[in-house]
Amino acid sequence: MATETQLKTIGVLTSGGDAPGMNAAIRAAVRRGLQKGAKMKGILKGYDGLMNEEIIDLSARDVSDTIQRGGTILYTARCAEMRTEEGQKKAAEVCRKNGIDGLVVIGGDGSFAGAQKLANLGINTVGVPGTIDLDIACTEYTIGFDTAVNTAMEAIDKVRDTSTSHERCSIIEVMGRNAGYLALWCGIANGAEDILLPEKYDYDEQRIIENIIENRRKGKKHHIIVNAEGIGHSSSMARRIEAATGIETRATILGHMQRGGSPTCKDRVYASIMGAYAVDLLLSGKTKRVVGYRNGEYMDFDINEALAMTKSIPEYQYEIARALSYNYNR
Repeated sequence: MATETQLKTIGVLTSGGDAPGMNAAIRAAVRRGLQKGAKMKGILKGYDGLMNEEIIDLSARDVSDTIQRGGTILYTARCAEMRTEEGQKKAAEVCRKNGIDGLVVIGGDGSFAGAQKLANLGINTVGVPGTIDLDIACTEYTIGFDTAVNTAMEAIDKVRDTSTSHERCSIIEVMGRNAGYLALWCGIANGAEDILLPEKYDYDEQRIIENIIENRRKGKKHHIIVNAEGIGHSSSMARRIEAATGIETRATILGHMQRGGSPTCKDRVYASIMGAYAVDLLLSGKTKRVVGYRNGEYMDFDINEALAMTKSIPEYQYEIARALSYNYNR
């Protein structure tokens, strides 16, 4: 492994979906590395940019005034080539050609899989969890989730206002293709009458329809359904519910607005500590690691173990969510 005196140049890239707070992690990694005497390089457009050698030098000034910005100043992209053995070897060779001794990869499980392959090819790598889905099993926190869930919560509050004024049923679709954390948290925070999660949904639409009819019979002026992207089909669901209940039903898909916006204080602080922590790991001679946060502490995990872990919606949280939305007047 590399030691602090051997490792001279560290690259930073963001990969996969962007998440608010990524810039805070980039800034912290760059400044921590420079403080420790390393040369810092930014790799543009994720693994795709690495393949094309879109690599720039980064100074402390280059990352000034970025902590409050959403998105990623390094840009991001998907890269199918990185899933191939030939692409992985090419990426490792580009790192060696550009003198990159260590690599900080900010992204989700797919990004970590790429980091794992590069580590197996001799490139020192550390992953930092950046995804609004909160679906990385080794950590209780991922960069961007806090901002995204607050963005969605505020939007749903606004939809509720107009839904009440028109006495409508509203289906609000939040992001989360395979993980329902955004939907679950918004469902609880917004007091939704129904929460549809990819991990839990039984596709019993009739139960939802009966719930809406019963609530309206008892005088409820609105009905909020938070629907995860992984279930989707919110517009067709709205049409079916309106036809079955006679109650005007609208679908609102929040979409990529949840990825944008200035990060919350939590996302700025946690991302900053994680970015600096990743550089410290590399400079201490560690590789094949993933940074995580558990039980109030920042820690790191073997990347192979991290990718093998599984995560699911906590049953108790889901039970509480259902209890809080339950119609007690039945």
